Amino acid sequence: MKAILLFILFTASSFFQVHATGVRFDRVSEALAADPDKTFLVYKYDIKENIGPPARHRTQRAFQEADSLNADFILLHLNTYGGTVNDADSIRTRLMQSRIPVIVFVDNNAASAGALISIAADRIYMRPGGNIGAATVVDATGEVVPDKFQSYMRSMMRSTAEAKGRDPHIAQAMVDPSIEVEGVIEAGKVLTFTDSEAMRWGFSEGMAENIEEVLEIAGIERYEIVEQRLSFTDRIIQFLINPIVSGILIMLILGGIYFELQTPGIGFPILAAAGGALLYFAPLYLEGLATHYEIALFLLGLILIAVELFAIPGFGITGVLGALFMISGLALAMVGNEGFDFTGVPFTDILMAFLIVIIALFVSLTLSFYTGQKLFSTSRFGELALDTVQETTSGYTSADAVMKTLVGKTGAAFTMLRPSGKVEIDDEVYDATALTGFIDKGEAIRVVKYETSQVFVVKG
Repeated sequence: MKAILLFILFTASSFFQVHATGVRFDRVSEALAADPDKTFLVYKYDIKENIGPPARHRTQRAFQEADSLNADFILLHLNTYGGTVNDADSIRTRLMQSRIPVIVFVDNNAASAGALISIAADRIYMRPGGNIGAATVVDATGEVVPDKFQSYMRSMMRSTAEAKGRDPHIAQAMVDPSIEVEGVIEAGKVLTFTDSEAMRWGFSEGMAENIEEVLEIAGIERYEIVEQRLSFTDRIIQFLINPIVSGILIMLILGGIYFELQTPGIGFPILAAAGGALLYFAPLYLEGLATHYEIALFLLGLILIAVELFAIPGFGITGVLGALFMISGLALAMVGNEGFDFTGVPFTDILMAFLIVIIALFVSLTLSFYTGQKLFSTSRFGELALDTVQETTSGYTSADAVMKTLVGKTGAAFTMLRPSGKVEIDDEVYDATALTGFIDKGEAIRVVKYETSQVFVVKG
């Protein structure tokens, strides 16, 4: 009885689909008709999270492996509330260009970016109670973005639906509430289909409770399923390209650079920054997001800042350009542009990338400054230090005691202080930090305090 009901539903859905969009090219049926007695190889992979770089990475690996195995079908088990447009577009493009027929099983939700991915498949099956649609583009706060971004999403939905023989007007109604489709959706509402509505209007070929039912309804009787198994390296890459992890790595890069400039010669901060840069750029480069010019832009910015700090007096255009180049290199590495061609990359994705870098910069500098002030003055980790008392009667002297005698003395800047540098007092050269602003070489200075193992000076 269940099989008869499913057959009737599938026949009805096919009728409505032909009525709405015309006969559609069905590569699944062609593959089955070519060799009906064959045991088909079905490659299955999952996207059960927000659409982002990890989902794009998983899709790229899935299609590469399916090609290498010469799979007959690719089955995407999908459950998502949406995600970034550029990652969804990359996945959509991969489905559209696949030489292997693609089946999508919507396990409850294919919202927003998930709807775009679903309609790029050759066939769609949905779990009873599932939904597909609501593809309006929103920003990180959930607010609807301006119409020029909606226009691009409407175009993608429309062209994808047309390529797969589905109604393009219905597809763009999932994006734009101003579009009315008679008998389907009235103006003023964004379209979301239930499972039965999607079948009726050609956006689903059937309802199924699980993968086995999907294959049964699709007519694939003899099959072998190969499930995606990500390697340890793939899992590391997926972890590193997560936007949250990318933000933490940016904080490590900038914080390491800050500490190295404040305490030159220590070495550890700059090694931490270099390690952070490697972990940040390497997976993005392997994913095809970061290119040579974005890495070069970051390095050029770093060089310009070093030149500004150590070679050119004052803080001017070199330092400003260096900061801009570094921020741009870090941000653009997260965006799927081709060189300086940003065609097809939504402005919201570019804005989000810069926002991540700027927030990471602010948090990193704030934490670095706070840590630098507190690290050597706290007594909370005193138990980690030796308790042996080194008495002066035994010949021990305190460097701190000597340095504290400098407070109140005057001298001259031995090098430029920007804000760190060297000063000369009583014919001796000491490391020092300008308390406010920069001090040029040769200017008179006065020591105002000594704390956290540093001498602080002001002009005069």
